[in-house]
Amino acid sequence: MTLCGRRRCEQSTVQKGDNMPATKKLASGTQEPCFEKVYDQKAQDEVLKVRLRGKALMGIPTLNKGTAFTEEERRELGLLGLLPPHVLTPQQQLDRLRREYLKEPNDLSRNIFLHSLHDRNETLFFRFVQSHLTEMMPIIYTPVVGETVKQYSRIYRRSRGIYISYPQRHQIGEMLDNWHHPYVDAICVTDSEAILGIGDQGLGGMGIPVAKLIVYTLCANIDPMGLVPVTLDVGTNNQDLLDDPLYLGWRHERLHGPEYDEFVDMFVQAVKARWPHVLLHWEDFGKVNARRLLDKYRHDICSFNDDIQGTAAVALAALIAAVSQARSRFAAQKVVIFGAGTAGVGIADEIVGAMVRDGLSEAEALSKVWLLNSKGLITDESRNLEPFQLRYIKPMSLIADWNRTEGSKITLRDVVFNLHPTILIGTSTQPKAFTEEIVREMARHTQRPIIFPLSNPTTKAEAWPEDLLNWTDGRALIATGTPFADVNFRSGRRRIGNCNNAFIFPGLALGAIASQAKEVSDGMISAAGIELSKWSPSVGDPNAALMPTLEDVHCISRDVAIAVWQAALREGLTRIATMEDIEHRIQEKMWRGDYYRYVPG
Repeated sequence: MTLCGRRRCEQSTVQKGDNMPATKKLASGTQEPCFEKVYDQKAQDEVLKVRLRGKALMGIPTLNKGTAFTEEERRELGLLGLLPPHVLTPQQQLDRLRREYLKEPNDLSRNIFLHSLHDRNETLFFRFVQSHLTEMMPIIYTPVVGETVKQYSRIYRRSRGIYISYPQRHQIGEMLDNWHHPYVDAICVTDSEAILGIGDQGLGGMGIPVAKLIVYTLCANIDPMGLVPVTLDVGTNNQDLLDDPLYLGWRHERLHGPEYDEFVDMFVQAVKARWPHVLLHWEDFGKVNARRLLDKYRHDICSFNDDIQGTAAVALAALIAAVSQARSRFAAQKVVIFGAGTAGVGIADEIVGAMVRDGLSEAEALSKVWLLNSKGLITDESRNLEPFQLRYIKPMSLIADWNRTEGSKITLRDVVFNLHPTILIGTSTQPKAFTEEIVREMARHTQRPIIFPLSNPTTKAEAWPEDLLNWTDGRALIATGTPFADVNFRSGRRRIGNCNNAFIFPGLALGAIASQAKEVSDGMISAAGIELSKWSPSVGDPNAALMPTLEDVHCISRDVAIAVWQAALREGLTRIATMEDIEHRIQEKMWRGDYYRYVPG
């Protein structure tokens, strides 16, 4: 049991007496599972019946305990002489790791250190990172993961996940059968076209689903045995990768059109055949494909896109807190979003939903949300728009009397100076796009300007929090898409809230998995964001940050999971009908977090 934040959060393991096989033989040709989880009546605890011995056992990160194998386990499992004789406790292992970790000279080497541990001993890895979560989350996840993705082929150490390359498209079923844990709860898949703010990274994009699924366990305690990272290798248009002799991916220009669609469909159908109840998490697909694939498959397989829906939900939570701090209502806001890709439009959709819940018609809400892409304001004269952007088109007649800079492009400056927005959000990956002139003009017309530079990594942020506070005399309500240090402002320090998707997608996944939801609906996404907003420190302190800290993330994830289940229940998307049932299912899916006792299988 853990006490955190303002409420109690129970994190129990599986109910005693439940006999959950670690793997299931679901397809012909699937190998016999190497271990099985059983309940030992005499010991009143779960144990693992292990069918591997010696080096083979230590070579499985899920099973390896390293120097913590007991003397009895060493005798029974063929490990005598293969390990130093002294048995370390888990705490001694953690203390030893901490000393070595602190010797690493930079963030990239720390990331490599942690992933090497992950590849050797999964249980110890998660315990180590969870014990230093606030410190190590940026090393494992954003922003450092961006650098590891760029260097993936050069720092590659060990396979983790399933690599599905287009030339091997007719063997997808065989590839899935080769996965070492036939029972699977969730898959995170990418085609690596739009990695963070750094674009097409080819096969190296595998680093993202690996990191995302690590966060599932770190933040929501989802059992890592049931999580599978997948990369769809459809080539790359990144010439630096194609020219790199060490590049590990398919050396071909990126596929598009019917060939691409057929390949993705082959993958989805193979997943449905192999694991029909899996949650499919789409990640870092390009703007042409991300929304289109989500819309195509969201009713066919339980799935969500974190770039679109997770980002939108966490932004909604921060906006709910900010609007409350400004002592205003959503219906009174005028919103400008600089960056009209899938993330920006996803946020816009959630804002429109919030305005409708606040009493506006959909048409009225849409009239208050203005989007800009790289070519300027989206209007009825804009060309080559994506289908998901069309509802945000503004007629040129609306801006006929605006004072504008010269040229056909309607710039961010033009919009801010003429519209006088109350909310300014950046998802553009254009660094320092929120200039002093723009921010000061916005602050002249609203008492509490709400400004969210959400692009990441840090080098892509539209503004720095310290600048925003200085330009608005400390009145700005700020949340960022990447972690920033506390800001010294006047006589005190201000913590800047981070719109970290880790507050949403692990709990969303836990709720969808535990409830056995048929799909992830818009209502479930909104419910996740609304629940997260209740954890804003600003609820009880007007000077506090808009977003919580990672210290509370386990309890937040559990609350989000329950809110997601309740929304699924209201919409008829789950058969899990009682609180007792969902509590049991959530406990069932949560990771134990320590070593099991092993017995020969």
